[in-house]
Amino acid sequence: MQAHARVVIVGGGCVGAGILYGLAKRGWTDVALLERTQLTAGSTWHAAGLIPSYARNINVGRMINKTIDIYEGLEAETGQPVGWHKCGQLRIANSRDRLDEYKSYMSVAEVQGMRAQLLTPAEARQLAPLLDNKEMLGALYHPDDGHIAPADVTHAMAKGARDLGAKVYLNTEVTGFKRTAGGEWLVQTNKGDITCEHVVCATGNYARQTGALLGLEIPAIPILHQYWITEAVPEIVERKRAGRPEMPILRDEGFEGYLREEGDGFMFGPYERTEHLKLFAENGVPAWFGADLVEEDFEAVSWNWEQALQLVPALGRVGIKANVRGPFQMTADELPLMGPAWGLPNVWLAEGVPGGILWGGTIGYYLSERIVEGGNSLDVSDLDPRRFGDYANKAWTREKVREAWGTHAEQKYPGQDMPAARPQKTAPSYDRLTELGAVWGVLNGWEMPNWFARDGVEQKDQYSWRWTPKGNLVGEEVLAVRNAVGLVEMTPMTKFEVSGQGAARWLDGIIANRLPAVGKVTLAHQLTASGGVQAEYMVARLGKDMFYLISTPRAERWNFDDLSRLLPADGSVSLKNVTNDRGCFTVVGPKAREVLQPLTEIDLSNASFPWFGVKTGNVALASDVRLLRVNYEGELGWELYHPLPYQRQLLDAILKEGEKHGMLLVGLHALESLRLEKSYRAMYRDMNPELNALESGLERFIRLDKGDFVGREAVKKYKERNDQRRSVTLRIDTDGASTLANEGLYSDGALVGRITSGGYGYALGHDIALALLPERFAKPGTKLDVAILGDWKVAEVVADSPYDPTSARARM
Repeated sequence: MQAHARVVIVGGGCVGAGILYGLAKRGWTDVALLERTQLTAGSTWHAAGLIPSYARNINVGRMINKTIDIYEGLEAETGQPVGWHKCGQLRIANSRDRLDEYKSYMSVAEVQGMRAQLLTPAEARQLAPLLDNKEMLGALYHPDDGHIAPADVTHAMAKGARDLGAKVYLNTEVTGFKRTAGGEWLVQTNKGDITCEHVVCATGNYARQTGALLGLEIPAIPILHQYWITEAVPEIVERKRAGRPEMPILRDEGFEGYLREEGDGFMFGPYERTEHLKLFAENGVPAWFGADLVEEDFEAVSWNWEQALQLVPALGRVGIKANVRGPFQMTADELPLMGPAWGLPNVWLAEGVPGGILWGGTIGYYLSERIVEGGNSLDVSDLDPRRFGDYANKAWTREKVREAWGTHAEQKYPGQDMPAARPQKTAPSYDRLTELGAVWGVLNGWEMPNWFARDGVEQKDQYSWRWTPKGNLVGEEVLAVRNAVGLVEMTPMTKFEVSGQGAARWLDGIIANRLPAVGKVTLAHQLTASGGVQAEYMVARLGKDMFYLISTPRAERWNFDDLSRLLPADGSVSLKNVTNDRGCFTVVGPKAREVLQPLTEIDLSNASFPWFGVKTGNVALASDVRLLRVNYEGELGWELYHPLPYQRQLLDAILKEGEKHGMLLVGLHALESLRLEKSYRAMYRDMNPELNALESGLERFIRLDKGDFVGREAVKKYKERNDQRRSVTLRIDTDGASTLANEGLYSDGALVGRITSGGYGYALGHDIALALLPERFAKPGTKLDVAILGDWKVAEVVADSPYDPTSARARM
């Protein structure tokens, strides 16, 4: 085995082979793949090989599309057959909610670049003549889906990489990793050591063990899944004899599984529900386990079989030829962990991949792009491993993985917060707010109120693709903020302290806005080298060399890792994560000053405490409270960052004073409506690493004249283009359902843009959306078409901040 390589990939399944192929295609051929036994020996060889493109998330859909593109070209490029069957996929809707889901998806399919059709029951039966479903309301059809031979496609990618000069070493087990004095990685194996610049971990069922060798707790655990293969089915044999095409893969929520042709028979893969789901190798893959299977468990899916036999009677008229039951990785959100490993330079993860065949090609493409180019051409934030924080320990992961796979085929809804492993992280306010009607959601492990049940309404969330009665209560919360005062529990916000003699100079080279003066606050963005938005911070300057940074809850581990990698080696800058040390309440609305002034000796008048100011002092009995006169709601208000031990008393004091002024407790759903009415952009939706900061409408926060910062040249270059896209605000008159995100926008029947986020503006009485459009369509008054649950609505471009456009109310 060679002693040095530019990149070492650990793991020889479909994902590892895909990364090897992706790097070699980009010109990095000094790459070595190390496989402990043989290629495909893990989960790859027994996978069902399905390539389903259905995903409402625009970025996930585009990534799956890339897998299909890559696989379809492999055979011609390498001469290696891959067994690709483009038979299509058919998803049956038996309920209004499922049909609503598919209607909503049809609004984003073309944006993703996917071909999809919403079929009537009669049209669906033509494609699936063996289906006997009398309850069907409709079906979703993807003609470009199919299935592929897992081992063949893996070997094809490995061959393509080897043909370009990459190396594969079999029967080579990695036993450890060490960082060298020169900053490289020494990978220890049973065949000797190999030194490299980059390590990529793609070890499938061994992910937690590999992570432990690096000091990482990987938030993934294998689950067991099984499928059956039947004897020859006469109807399939007859179809083939008649030259008929292969029937599409069939998914019916009635039996919660997939059914496809396999040779002359069927392959049936039912999904186990949570109560029957078995995990695998929670404490490490056993030494004896290799290219093995485990014993059949018919009892776990007996109900699926019973339903399937009724819906597809032909399945019950033939015998069973084989059962295949084996492990594959699962994460809490059923998405891979693809990207940088936190705290470890040049270590990359491609772990926790649920369905390595589906993801192998695209992970190979986009992870290699990230390694070679230093960034990605599309937003892969949803897959970044750092989206999970340290709350994602083994116990939490075990529960969430069981829930994720155990409810895989169940109906899901927008914004749904699943109940497993909750509550986990709670602020001291939790019990009191629960008494007061809080309906809880979860952000970065923290419980956070979504809305508040009042007036006899059940304290339970209401999920639907359409409006529900809770909207009346959410609307009252919004109007309380607009007309009186509201209290928002914001403890989950990410909070960092940056200090030291070099802090100002260091931070100024990272953010695109100017640093605030002492006692002031500013909104600033950390950009990528290509001008995209890596992070958004509210930066408060507490002293000459002391800064307080606030960002979105989801980004705690991510932002801390990114900033840590940039710290100067001389120790002149200190970065501290204080997220768990301080809580936050936002007191906001026209009467916010009247509520807070009696509780503090700090002068809250405009003259003494202007907009975008920060002061530290006491509020009620709480000491060392950092008051920032900023908020996400667009009204007069303060964010109160307080030491957590004081929170319970502080809450009661604010509520008592607030009662005199009509204060309501306000949840995340109202907050979303409030920020949309102000056209405030949201991280990872309206701005992200893919979109240039100017595309996201952040011009006023980008100071090109302040000196150098990361991404400055890319922003200048984009500004000079004559084909710019712009983030704009839309007004949409809706009834019964609202826009969500990623719906396509059309002009004269042609797709011209997409919505990035949207919802109902309760103070305005109509939907508000933020959208990405070419500049020629960005002028206020432009009217476009958008489909909401299949109903076409007019979306009109309006000026930003339709509520209080001059922000006069926030300056009061």
